[in-house]
Amino acid sequence: MAQTSRNKPGVEEFGTSGTTGSGDLTMFKMQDSFDKNKKLIIGLVVAVLVLVGGYFGYKYLVQAPNEEKANRALYKVQNWFEADSSNLVINGDGQSTGALSIVKKYSGTDAANLAKFYLGMSYLKTGDANNAIKYLGEFDGKGTVVGNVANGSLGDAYMETGKLDKALEYYKKAAANENDQYTSALYTFRAALASEKAGKIEEAKKLYKEIKEKYPMSQQATEINKYLARTGELTID
Repeated sequence: MAQTSRNKPGVEEFGTSGTTGSGDLTMFKMQDSFDKNKKLIIGLVVAVLVLVGGYFGYKYLVQAPNEEKANRALYKVQNWFEADSSNLVINGDGQSTGALSIVKKYSGTDAANLAKFYLGMSYLKTGDANNAIKYLGEFDGKGTVVGNVANGSLGDAYMETGKLDKALEYYKKAAANENDQYTSALYTFRAALASEKAGKIEEAKKLYKEIKEKYPMSQQATEINKYLARTGELTID
């Protein structure tokens, strides 16, 4: 009698009929593929776990303590800034850290980001427009009043360096948030002055009119007719 696959020695049966079923064959191929690539697959899984573990380890064991230390250091900087002590804000007093050191030592923290604002504003007050541009440009305050002030101060710094087009760009950014009428009126006015100085008289007229129409109660609006007259828009009796 001829031997069937059922009773042939050394032959495994995958299907109930003695032939290899499609489902079993697929599983076999998957197993075979895993066996061939298991080192690569295991390596990838381990790499992912290391990355995830490293992220949470960094966040909670490194970043969080750094943030706390940076905030403590920033507290003194804020006091100096409020007291208008620009040199102390920048360099510290030898015992307490200044903003420049916080930016370098605690890079990536929220406190270091805010330190860039204090640093840029203080450099601007001391007449160092280039460093003011550097640190105010690196500060991320998008969507906040402080961000508006940073953009407006960048405009001031560019005015000091004679880059009128860049000054106008940042004044307009600072004025864009109309929910904050104080900064909007202030920096719209400065944008108008920058336009006038750059010889863009029509642009200056437009911005002066905007102050008169949108911000009639602002300090800038009180003498706006004088500026409109200066651009030839109207005459003052």
